[in-house]
Amino acid sequence: MARISLDNPSYYINREISWMAFNRRVLEEAYDEQNPPLERLKFLSITASNLDEFFEVRVAALAQQLEDGNTEPGPDGMGLLEERDLLSENIHDFVQQQYRCWNEKLRPTLAQNGIRVLGVDDLDDDARAFVEEYCEKELDLLVTPVTIDPAHPFPRVINKALCVAFLLRRRRRSALTYTGVVIVPRALPRLVRLPSRDTVDFIFLADMVAHHASRMYHGYDIVSAAAFRVTRNSNLYLAEEESRSLLESVRAELHNRRKGDAVRLEIEAEADPEIVERLRTNFELETWQVFPVHGPVNLYRLFNLYEQIDRPELKFKPFVPRELRLTAKSQDIFEELRRHDILLHHPFDSFDAVTSFIETGAEDPLVLSIKQTLYRTSEQSPIVPALISAAATKEVTAVVELKARFDEASNIRWARDLEDAGVQVFHGLVGLKTHCKLSLMVRHDPDGVTCSYAHLGTGNYNAATARFYTDLSLLTADPEITSAVHDVFSFLTAYAEHPNYHPLLVSPLDMAEHSLALIAREAEHAHHGRPARIIAKMNALLDKNIIQALYRASQAGVEIDLIVRGMCALRPGIPRVSDRIRVRSIVGRLLEHSRIYYFENGGDGELYLGSADWMPRNLYERVEVTFPLKDALLRDRVRHEILEAYIADNAKARLLQKDGNYIRAWQTRGKRKPKESDLFNAQDFLIALAEGKQTLDGIPHKIVRAARKSRHEKGLKAR
Repeated sequence: MARISLDNPSYYINREISWMAFNRRVLEEAYDEQNPPLERLKFLSITASNLDEFFEVRVAALAQQLEDGNTEPGPDGMGLLEERDLLSENIHDFVQQQYRCWNEKLRPTLAQNGIRVLGVDDLDDDARAFVEEYCEKELDLLVTPVTIDPAHPFPRVINKALCVAFLLRRRRRSALTYTGVVIVPRALPRLVRLPSRDTVDFIFLADMVAHHASRMYHGYDIVSAAAFRVTRNSNLYLAEEESRSLLESVRAELHNRRKGDAVRLEIEAEADPEIVERLRTNFELETWQVFPVHGPVNLYRLFNLYEQIDRPELKFKPFVPRELRLTAKSQDIFEELRRHDILLHHPFDSFDAVTSFIETGAEDPLVLSIKQTLYRTSEQSPIVPALISAAATKEVTAVVELKARFDEASNIRWARDLEDAGVQVFHGLVGLKTHCKLSLMVRHDPDGVTCSYAHLGTGNYNAATARFYTDLSLLTADPEITSAVHDVFSFLTAYAEHPNYHPLLVSPLDMAEHSLALIAREAEHAHHGRPARIIAKMNALLDKNIIQALYRASQAGVEIDLIVRGMCALRPGIPRVSDRIRVRSIVGRLLEHSRIYYFENGGDGELYLGSADWMPRNLYERVEVTFPLKDALLRDRVRHEILEAYIADNAKARLLQKDGNYIRAWQTRGKRKPKESDLFNAQDFLIALAEGKQTLDGIPHKIVRAARKSRHEKGLKAR
């Protein structure tokens, strides 16, 4: 039999096309009438936010590579020009689907529920009077209308600023037309609430600006008007090796980000072609970068409706997460951790336990030192104030990642506040982002023993996102793990490399090597007839070396289930290559963010959690930490409660096909959608489990039966 080359480009899915497929799955949730109306609106706004970042980062990078003459194809064999053309067609179609969702589905549905977004022509006398007064008292004071001529150059339009362009004609010299531009003030809401009695009514601010234009442009006739928005390259280009201060370099480059090269023009579809061409020329864009839209030029602003409208019946039913309860034998969290590790599954388990752990350590006089990584955190973070408070009496070290994309400005503020309070602040290593999620405390316990306590997580120290991101947290006093965490901090602050970081896997030092070895070990088990299986859950799977290792494991007989929320370059179901690999993506009310890696290991299963996806940037360009679950009860909880629930999901799961398309999980069992009672939603199940309304019996999967009979479930209930 001929040897199969795993370098065959047909075995790999293009990264950018895979990302677009993910955003389409989010858009499916906006179309899904099983979701409450305002939640559907929220999903639509998320697709717009996702697409913004995609243009700012990925499309901008593609344009830069084309400009630099880079022609090297990726693993899928696609050249950059071919990728650009395919991506352009894909995105233009996607944008049409977005606006079809808004115009034909969501806007009518909201109106049926008494929520209306009106145009100027739809206003009654009271609403029209309100608009006139608003324009005079609010808008006129803030806007600066510009007419483009030799004395008035085109204004500098910053990234994603809402603008309105006008085609103007002087009344005295009617043969000439001019371009007028109004940059809409960011201080004003993009959706303005209108006075109304029986309905909740809004109007877009851009429509008000266009309506008010005749008052701003005295002496002109308004030939045409159109709202537009420009998206710019938002990548940071830092020469870290030459920088004297990374903080100052990032701060300076943030200023440049707002003025980066334009990569997209969104403009109302009804715009006069002359306006479109003038704007396209001004921003130096190609035709494919212009996106005519049949509605608001920034669909993300629809999220304001979700936030402003207090209609619980139009949203998902809220749930109360489980709170951590200490056993009767423990006086505090530290005594509890000396008895056993604690595993938290957010948001089903409250993130308050993590913030409380850090706050308790900051206040505890027996805690001698605290070390903390910060990648993304919320504006009202209780963690940073706790570190600031602790610095008065303890040794406090914080590794603040300044290059966390789109959080750079807030992280600079946090870094300065921490430094002012006496915290030793570091910014990680040159050329590497610090993405690991670690907190370490050293405490002189009441019994005279000096002990270390750690938190290791899969998600950020962000209490806000922890309410809707699924992540896992391990709180532990295990000496082996805490010692390794200490070594990681030494690596981050002093670039001090240790021979190994066992039992942790650390990027960019040894995680890729160990991950490949773990996959190869499963292949070896399968080769010798021993139990062999891999279940891996992550945000993205792109690394070619990992993909090829999974292909080899599949060829050896390993059964592989991959739960990949976003991009996946692996093609499942290829005969003799990946026919034992199944890939599913779950998109639902919560953002799947946890990374879990399970290896059957011949019947002695191992399970790892961590901050890293199987992507080149995570394995080779960031400091990441993946950690084992050593406690058998906790391993069983993840394996049989969490992973089995996701594998059993046939409501929100989509299965990746070998052609790169995704289909609903239930579609594999027939063309007709099953009854509601036959659908299993993993996220809903985990919510019900946290609320005590469900048990493991709720997972319709045969493997769980073994877990229910084991001693482990009894232990879980006791915990």
